[in-house]
Amino acid sequence: MKNSRPISLDFQIVLDSKEQSLISLFEDLREYLLELYPDSNELLYHTHALTSVFSISEKLSDAFCMIPIYTNHLNLGFNKGTLLKDPDKILTGTGKLIRHIDVKSPEDYRNPTVKTLIQEAIRFAITDMDKPTNSIGVTISKISKN
Repeated sequence: MKNSRPISLDFQIVLDSKEQSLISLFEDLREYLLELYPDSNELLYHTHALTSVFSISEKLSDAFCMIPIYTNHLNLGFNKGTLLKDPDKILTGTGKLIRHIDVKSPEDYRNPTVKTLIQEAIRFAITDMDKPTNSIGVTISKISKN
């Protein structure tokens, strides 16, 4: 089922400058994450990458996944990836916490292994959350409007 949550206009303006193949991948991956956890809050950033972060609260520290879009590629990032069970060793990266999956096609994330990993990341974020949130299913843009 298609999620009806619109993409924020300030995010869409920057997204539209990307190649169509990246836009299509982003839109499908975003939809997939929202299908798996419709109550997630989406935090939007534009720093070194245009990034959509999925969180169980309005805080970045409670995020479970993110989609950073770079010039020529995008990833499915796991904010606390080093703390997740990854028996198939599909997560890559060398940071203290963040791990990611390279995304080149929907098959890279629309599969049972990644779905299980996303669901584990959601459960971990819920368990790890400091205090309950009042924000459910909202988009919060941190993109400056210059």
